[in-house]
Amino acid sequence: MTSIYTKAGGFLLSILLIFGALFGAYHHGETVKGGEWQAKWDDRNTRDEAAALTNETAERDKEQARQHSINKAIEDGQQRIDSATYIAADANARAISLHDAADKLASRLAASEASGNSCATAASKAAARAAMVLADVLKRSDQRSGDLAGYADQSHARGVTCEQAFDGLGK
Repeated sequence: MTSIYTKAGGFLLSILLIFGALFGAYHHGETVKGGEWQAKWDDRNTRDEAAALTNETAERDKEQARQHSINKAIEDGQQRIDSATYIAADANARAISLHDAADKLASRLAASEASGNSCATAASKAAARAAMVLADVLKRSDQRSGDLAGYADQSHARGVTCEQAFDGLGK
């Protein structure tokens, strides 16, 4: 009887050894393949990180170029606005001299008409008054047109600056 048990035990032991060897081979293959796949994943992760860094650097360069373009447009626009302000101030100074000349002309006209005969004195006072009113209208219209021209020049300069800044974003 011991011999049947011995044979059966030996047979079972052989089967267990075969299954153990098969399991060991399977586990070894699984470990090797898992290592290969892990190496591929690590390689992919490294490439992804490098690509992300490259893309981030490229986007930062684009952003800096856009910001530089906007800063340049702002500087150019400020120069245009300063130029328009200077031109408007110069025009106002010239307008003041024109206003003074109109006032002097009206005053001379009034003085020359007042020194004439008494019949024409009433008519000359009216003409002098009309000349003074026209001089005043000239001054006011010239002042207003100068103000509007200054606003228009500054608005144009600001519009061009805005347009250049917007165009810089599209690059």
